[in-house]
Amino acid sequence: MKPVSSWGRLSAEPHRVVELHDPFIVKDFLSHGPLPGLAYGMGRSYGDVCLNPGGTLWVTTRLNHFMAFDDRAGRLVCEAGVLLRDIQRLAVPRGWMLPVTPGTQLVTVGGAIANDVHTKNHHVMGSFGDHVRNLTLIRTDGEVIRCGPNERSDWFAATVGGLGLTGVIIQAEIQLRRVAGPWLETEIVPYGNLDEFFRLADDSEADWEHTVSWIDCISGGGGRGLFLRGNPTSPGNLPEPKGCNVTVPFVPPFSLVNRLSLRLFNMAYYHAKKRRAGRAVRHYEPFFYPLDNVLEWNRMYGPKGFFQYQCVVPRKVGKIAIQTILKEISRSGDGSFLAVLKTLGNRQSIGMLSFPQPGVTLALDFPNKGTHTYKLLERLDAIVYEAKGRLYPAKDSRMPKQLFELGYPRLKEFLKYRDPGISSGFSRRVMGG
Repeated sequence: MKPVSSWGRLSAEPHRVVELHDPFIVKDFLSHGPLPGLAYGMGRSYGDVCLNPGGTLWVTTRLNHFMAFDDRAGRLVCEAGVLLRDIQRLAVPRGWMLPVTPGTQLVTVGGAIANDVHTKNHHVMGSFGDHVRNLTLIRTDGEVIRCGPNERSDWFAATVGGLGLTGVIIQAEIQLRRVAGPWLETEIVPYGNLDEFFRLADDSEADWEHTVSWIDCISGGGGRGLFLRGNPTSPGNLPEPKGCNVTVPFVPPFSLVNRLSLRLFNMAYYHAKKRRAGRAVRHYEPFFYPLDNVLEWNRMYGPKGFFQYQCVVPRKVGKIAIQTILKEISRSGDGSFLAVLKTLGNRQSIGMLSFPQPGVTLALDFPNKGTHTYKLLERLDAIVYEAKGRLYPAKDSRMPKQLFELGYPRLKEFLKYRDPGISSGFSRRVMGG
């Protein structure tokens, strides 16, 4: 047994860790191996959705081969352990790009499907599952299922966003999108309150593909922030930026994210970016993945780790709910410098348990202060529950069962497709198995 953590570093419980490296023997291995098990990629989920304490983790990162790439049609077939970073580096020089990626490219294709990740362009491109043409799933009883939007679509809807609970994804075919190059025309627009944010979001959706904002969550319910938007562009032969990674070298004895550092950082960040407001041409990597250049950044929260809390609430109550959440955070004395506010498009997700839904989503990080933090998050839960919103399982480590059932009304339908040989800390907490 080996201790394994997720990205939030809230625990390091023992797991039986087994690497899957040959797709041709996965079927026999799953049907004869120790259960319950769970597929595990890069472990970039924040809570326990990628963990199986006391059970088996099937590590998929060695299932990392490209199988076929049609550079005329932009169709890519690859194994589930391929990193999104490696797809981008293969495809972008050839005039293609992933239509949807999350805030880090250091995740696997299987993880992106299982969590149906979304990004800044949800109102245009939807979520990751919208661009998967088919996938191959192996169940722990040995059954092999090939499914897609037009082939066994019920299994596809259960597996996209299905949190790895329907089987082990070993291969997928993805439709890429055509691009002129790696560049985007971007604009930073400071805003002073939530009314301005929503006005910017509404005005930007027609003309800008990518929209997102950083919000100063310790400024009370006012909600000043920085709105960032971007469009693909072709500015000519600009030199690509040189990689410049920095690493948080060790886990400090206490969280570097505290009341004093947050106030100083948020003030400095807001005013520095405000001075740089306006348009610029940027490479896709720092625009899409701003934290990928800070390796092991999760260490800065100290030995107790941190919680990420991401909710989505319906647009009609979005302003009131977000304002109430911000006021609650301000009253608590806590806060987050990684506070992201954005609207999601008016489109329904393919997956039965997919997180994206029409509305407004807020994501925040909180250092783990034990009971104090749990009580704060419970108060935020009550606001989301009242608004009939939902929390993001990929970011969660303590969502109550009642809130999960409210937020995911297709849960009973999904349970018919669960693999009884697969379990996670998350599933045991909210589904009872």
